[in-house]
Amino acid sequence: MNLLKKGLIRGLIPFILFTVTSLIWTQFEGGSAISKSLLFYGLIAFFLGVASVIYEVERWSFIQQIAVHYVVMLLTVFPTLLLSGTYPIDSFRDLVSVYFLFNEMGLILFLTTYFIFKWRNRLYIRKQGE
Repeated sequence: MNLLKKGLIRGLIPFILFTVTSLIWTQFEGGSAISKSLLFYGLIAFFLGVASVIYEVERWSFIQQIAVHYVVMLLTVFPTLLLSGTYPIDSFRDLVSVYFLFNEMGLILFLTTYFIFKWRNRLYIRKQGE
């Protein structure tokens, strides 16, 4: 399966789930802030799913993959966070604050998944050696 198709599947599944949940929530609660947030979370999940295939481009080094992924997240997820209304953006200082929070969470998520996959691969290699 080519990477674009794989990425679209990874992105569309959570997007559809979040969208359906948002529509159901709207039916019971009206046009609430929660249903709006669910749509933005679905959009962010879509971008994350599509961008996840960046780490499967074998001709790129790991550093190139990280750099491309960061730029893609900066151009998709960061503006989505700003438009979601989750964070007040009343000044340039607020914008910078959200930018640093975006980077902080990105770094935490990156390091967590990096070490989980590294640990998982070690277990797999150790199991293959038995």
